[in-house]
Amino acid sequence: MKRASDIVVRGIVALGPRFLPFADVATRELPLGRLFRLSLFQVSVGMAVVLLNGTLNRVMIVELGVASWLVALMVSIPLVFAPLRALIGHRSDNHRSFLGWRRVPYIWMGTLLQFGGLAIMPFALLILSGDTHGPVVIGHIAAALAFLLVGAGLHTVQTAGLALATDLAPAENRPRVVAFLYVMLLLGMVASALVFGLLLSNFSQIKLIQVIQGAAVVTMLLNLVALWKQEARNPQHTAHHLPRVALRDAWRQMSRTPGTIRLLIVVGLGTAAFSMQDILLEPYGGEILGLSVGATTMLTALLASGSLCGFALAANVLSRGHDPYRLAANGALVGVAAFCAVIFASPLESSALFRTGAALIGFGGGLFAVGTLIAAMAIADRHPVGLVIGAWGGVQATAAGLAIASGGAIRDGVAALSAKGALGPAFADPATAYSVVYHIEIALLFATLIAIGPLIRLSNIARFHSQSKFGLAELPT
Repeated sequence: MKRASDIVVRGIVALGPRFLPFADVATRELPLGRLFRLSLFQVSVGMAVVLLNGTLNRVMIVELGVASWLVALMVSIPLVFAPLRALIGHRSDNHRSFLGWRRVPYIWMGTLLQFGGLAIMPFALLILSGDTHGPVVIGHIAAALAFLLVGAGLHTVQTAGLALATDLAPAENRPRVVAFLYVMLLLGMVASALVFGLLLSNFSQIKLIQVIQGAAVVTMLLNLVALWKQEARNPQHTAHHLPRVALRDAWRQMSRTPGTIRLLIVVGLGTAAFSMQDILLEPYGGEILGLSVGATTMLTALLASGSLCGFALAANVLSRGHDPYRLAANGALVGVAAFCAVIFASPLESSALFRTGAALIGFGGGLFAVGTLIAAMAIADRHPVGLVIGAWGGVQATAAGLAIASGGAIRDGVAALSAKGALGPAFADPATAYSVVYHIEIALLFATLIAIGPLIRLSNIARFHSQSKFGLAELPT
């Protein structure tokens, strides 16, 4: 019996790395249990994103009657903190402490900010609901403060957490670790959306307050478990007598590295291209293709499934030495095909083509995100990792927020002109407004490919060198 059991175990071990994308992500330095615990900070970040951009967004507009423009302004408030991610990463690189920790203090402070924002939120919603005698403007101010605190917290936690994961993971295994962390982020978002939807199926203000309070407690617990015994104390690295490099000097030194600024430009262009449709895809399916609410809700699952496939593929090919710049370029090419499918779904009246396009958007976006982050980590081998990861995350978050806001504004503006007949009878179709946004996204993806071409040609990252014949060096620069 024991012999048969050993054979089965050996078979599973041999089968795992081949068919399970993250079966061999663990190493002696970073065992699977420790990596899984560390990844819980991504789950808390995903929960906060779903709560701010999904649940509270809808509740404040529909149930509480808050003006849409005001809710949009509050949702965009966390973006104010996004450009500071580079500063957070730099400060964590140069943190001075007698305790010997660099990343832990920032993850802990970010957790407290998240908890504080979620603690304030229920009281702000009580005032906004009109069940109190206080002025409504106090509720607006409190809600804005809560959104700002949660946004600042999640940006701080994610920046320091990714830097800590980079510190702990061996260089050759970082691609799989990064992909695994982003899978956990995605799973956290999906699970949180399902749980919030189930708990608020019979909506009441008391239930909403309980859900937000529960999210605050769960955030604290998840991040505490994620932090537990992860970063080794090393007072020699955080001694107060050590010189502290100024952010300006560190940024100047990093920007002199060939390809760094171009990589950040690529991240901004590509992220904007994949993000502009975030709030338009479901309305497009409902208004133009006549899909039901349930059918459009499934688009989230399609996007998530596509992203998961992208992360898994990225982890697999990068661990075998594929160039991350080529991977990001392939993601952009997939995005071009995806948006073409979405555009042609309207004249062809094909919901299947539309769903295929949605899944491909997630797939291409996953390849692009992981590819650019691994390229940034390669730069971090020569510069402070916190600064590099913070710069990547700051550019990505800022570009995504601006793109989402621009996509909605462009769609509304074109729709108004189309309704008035200002664009002529050929563009009077309601799909025109959506199509304009999707065409802009395709143009941004081509701009991304143009920007990334020299990076592929100049790439000198030995462990990521690819023998693939596919290249973009011939594109104009």
